[in-house]
Amino acid sequence: MSTDGVLMIFDRRAPGFARWAGLTAWLIPGLVLAHHSFSAEYSRDLPVEVTGIVSNVEWTNPHARFYVKVAGQGGEVVTWDFELTTPNILMRRGWKANSLKPGETVTVTGWRARNSDHVANAGSVTLQDGTKLFTGSAGDQN
Repeated sequence: MSTDGVLMIFDRRAPGFARWAGLTAWLIPGLVLAHHSFSAEYSRDLPVEVTGIVSNVEWTNPHARFYVKVAGQGGEVVTWDFELTTPNILMRRGWKANSLKPGETVTVTGWRARNSDHVANAGSVTLQDGTKLFTGSAGDQN
């Protein structure tokens, strides 16, 4: 967009609709490019199941995340980074901001990242009491 177009967005003399349309046209391409598809980062051919202790939960947009500490080979502790969908979609599926609690043992199924050993997209989380939470992950889709 030319400098004239950018100036129009911030010019208070421009009609409200023109400012709104200009700002929208200026911002949307960046927002669209910022989001990624499931298959760009994760692979349905790399399923994973991990049991460990929740160490941290980030209930933020655009994707909630949580981290699980797992005993690795030789007794070392490995931290897995699980991506979820948006908090809004999780809440529609019955999740609450405190559904996962640090210190709780969980079993997570999902799909590994294509380029990181301990990063995955969570498909479901089974809590200590047997409750199973589904994430609405794109990995579930055919």
